[in-house]
Amino acid sequence: MTDRAYNQPAEIPPELDRWNWGAFLLNWIWGIGNSVFIALLALIPLVNIVMMFVLGAKGSRWAWQKRAWRDAEHFRRTQRGWAIAGVIVWVLAIGFAGSMVVIVPTIIKSTGAYQLTMETARADERVREALGEDFDAGFWVGGSVQVNNGIGDASLSIPVSGSKASGKIISEAGSRGGVWTLSLLYVIVDGVAAPIVVHNPNNIAIPYAPTGV
Repeated sequence: MTDRAYNQPAEIPPELDRWNWGAFLLNWIWGIGNSVFIALLALIPLVNIVMMFVLGAKGSRWAWQKRAWRDAEHFRRTQRGWAIAGVIVWVLAIGFAGSMVVIVPTIIKSTGAYQLTMETARADERVREALGEDFDAGFWVGGSVQVNNGIGDASLSIPVSGSKASGKIISEAGSRGGVWTLSLLYVIVDGVAAPIVVHNPNNIAIPYAPTGV
């Protein structure tokens, strides 16, 4: 850059050469805004982790050299703004991710696939005997449920616990016309090698399940 504001020195003043939170948090976005295009390396997987720290350490120096600044206060104020924006973006991203962790299990529990799975498991005497009559599902339900135009597929992993033991219910189900039917359901009891096979009409291979079940 040939034109420099207020006879801007080529080297950044020592009091401005400090860790740049805006560059660290927003990396390639900050790089475009400050004409530091080496920051685009942060778009490369794995390299981005290294670049975050490189930009945090050297971002102030590079930004000072790549752009013309009215004065030191202009530089300081601009970088502070980038830092504030970075904090806001990260807080929103973490908040969104956290909300999805809570929302997704709640949505899954409201589906017909989940309800059918739990009803079928509770109706099985062997499951009640192994876990306890009072067994219930934990909050962190895993898996997926997809429904499109009345046709759905579900694959669930449901942690359960009762007065006798804890374990996990594994099920697969399909929906046609809004009616869910199970294609597989078995229960893994903690500390027991063989699962309890509740429903397996298609004889799908289940690890450690007794043959012929």
